[in-house]
Amino acid sequence: MRVLVLAGTSEARALIGEISGKHDIVASLAGVTREPIDLGCETRVGGFGGVDGLAEYLRAERIDAVVDGTHPFAAQMTWNGAEACKRVGVRHVILQRRGWKPKDGDDWRFVAQFEEVADIIPQSATVFLGTGRQTLDQFSGLTGRRLLCRVIDPPQRDFPFEGGKFVVGRPPFSVEEEVSFFKREKIDWLVVKNAGGERSSSKLDAARLLGLPVVMQKRPKRPGGVVVWSVKDCVAWLDA
Repeated sequence: MRVLVLAGTSEARALIGEISGKHDIVASLAGVTREPIDLGCETRVGGFGGVDGLAEYLRAERIDAVVDGTHPFAAQMTWNGAEACKRVGVRHVILQRRGWKPKDGDDWRFVAQFEEVADIIPQSATVFLGTGRQTLDQFSGLTGRRLLCRVIDPPQRDFPFEGGKFVVGRPPFSVEEEVSFFKREKIDWLVVKNAGGERSSSKLDAARLLGLPVVMQKRPKRPGGVVVWSVKDCVAWLDA
């Protein structure tokens, strides 16, 4: 079976490793990272050109099934994938990780959009934006705060807001590393998306240990259809 895996997450990488040799795999990456990890299979980089472009790709490449293993906040790609598969008649499944839930000692404030953050975080606070640089424009209202954003690749442009800076680093990071980073930079607030998963939860553990408040963006709505919550269940879905 020829399977297109919309990749970019650790779950997608694990799935590819599990089904390698059983299926003919094509992985698709958005191209956000300049030096992505080798997935060990045929890989394409870049967008498809919306629903129409993806539908045409599925036909041309004779794809039998699509696994959406993208980030939980890659909402546009998820909706495009569901619609293109429906249009062409290709089997489609979303491989989603469980979202985070607050634990004892957590101080979380939930928002639907990051534009709401300016009403929550006080002036003069030092804020770690654990959200990636793709969302930086949504924080233009955080004037008067010191902002830090961590990126995998060295930035090719200056930080877009006065007083902010990029921090270069490739995850995963241990809880100890995050605690040390938060202390060194004198972080007062953490802002994250509810991405879920174990690999990136260390910053939440660090915030809990240090008593730091967290602004958590809720997950976007996803399309209907089949959703699996583990690599094991996704393999079973493909085998079925």
